[in-house]
Amino acid sequence: MKDYLRTIMLESATLTLETIILNIVTAAVFGLAIYLSYWYTHAGTAYSKKFNVSLITLTILTGTVMTVIGNNIALSLGMVGALSIVRFRTAIKDSRDTTYIFWAIIVGICCGVSDYYVAAVGSAVVFIVLLLLGRVRNESRILLIIRGSKDKSLDMERLVFGFFDGKPLLKVKNTTNENVELIYEMTRMVYQNAYKKENDVIDQLYALGGVEYVNFVTQSDEITG
Repeated sequence: MKDYLRTIMLESATLTLETIILNIVTAAVFGLAIYLSYWYTHAGTAYSKKFNVSLITLTILTGTVMTVIGNNIALSLGMVGALSIVRFRTAIKDSRDTTYIFWAIIVGICCGVSDYYVAAVGSAVVFIVLLLLGRVRNESRILLIIRGSKDKSLDMERLVFGFFDGKPLLKVKNTTNENVELIYEMTRMVYQNAYKKENDVIDQLYALGGVEYVNFVTQSDEITG
């Protein structure tokens, strides 16, 4: 029994040069497909070319590692131990980036063990789903920030709710003995529809008197690092 277990632990898959090249080149081809998918679905400010190039190299490196490991249990355990000390602290800007990281790793594993059909079918399905749904953008929210005299607080609130048809949500109301700061949240659609009106809400707020400043800020769910 001991000899049998020792044989399993030490057994190493015999790979030809052609197989090694095929595994790595195939991983690179699939990595390029991942690259194109990421480029298409992240068009705009969220796109990071450095991250996208890293997806190709991650796919190739994973395929290379799996080619080395093969069916060798001893090597696989050693690789798990070696990789367990690695810590990644790069901020993920978009939740979809995690999907691309796992996609690159899984394709690399499939190519490393020569399961090209699994890699092809899985990548094709993911590619189609991301092409159809990946360009969906989270609707940015608009923040309206107003600071002015405290005795004008009710007038400012009435004006804002009237101008935007009661749709803004009052998120923050900071007050001191003399001043008040109001922060409203609204969708971009509400903001655009309201600005089809003739009178600008900013001019109307300043016309009340006692208003120090009026700011509009765009807020999104994307994480920047």
